[in-house]
Amino acid sequence: MNPIRKRLTVICGHYGSGKTNLCLNLALQCAREGKRVTLIDIDIANVYFRSSDHADMLSKEGIRVIGPLYANTNVDIPALPASIDSAISDDECVIIDVGGDDVGAMTLSRYSKGIADTDYDMFCVINRYRSSTTTAEEAVAISKEIEDTCHLRMTGIINNSHLKQLTTVDTILDSSDFADRTSELMDVPIIMTTAPRALGDINLKGKMTYPIDVYIGAPWENGVVANAEGNR
Repeated sequence: MNPIRKRLTVICGHYGSGKTNLCLNLALQCAREGKRVTLIDIDIANVYFRSSDHADMLSKEGIRVIGPLYANTNVDIPALPASIDSAISDDECVIIDVGGDDVGAMTLSRYSKGIADTDYDMFCVINRYRSSTTTAEEAVAISKEIEDTCHLRMTGIINNSHLKQLTTVDTILDSSDFADRTSELMDVPIIMTTAPRALGDINLKGKMTYPIDVYIGAPWENGVVANAEGNR
């Protein structure tokens, strides 16, 4: 299953929902299916969890990465390259990793006209186990803030509910009603529910979960991340 349905896909949501790790998985899948992929990292607020920090791994898979200027250096200023605009309008398969909440959406708003003029999806990543999105109503409120800030509308939900390395099959199954309610309130479909690949296939109301590898973790979780990269 490949959830990428349009030429351009925007991935946004609450801080810590797992957006960036999901973007890496999606970009890698598309590249392995033979698509020419550009992954755009426009998160200029969070210096710790950036998709552009994994540019070496991605480039080995043929994925073009565009990220903040001076990323991966000891200079950290909020600057984005001009090549983002041309990629949004021209590149074959584009995935945009947006920073969390309305702060990240403010950066996205710089490109909203170009995005609106093309064939795009914007998916809201939700995580029931993240503070501030423990209920559907909270998740919808954050989604609305993002939409109002970037002047674009969500077209789907990705249920990425997890507890990092403590995630179990029950963790995924218990998030189902939360995702259904969020979808109902937002009036957009659930595109998929994710699950760590190590848990195997999980049948969720007749649909299989989307398996993801874990590439991103906090500095104290480096062993977990290294394991995931070694087993992909």
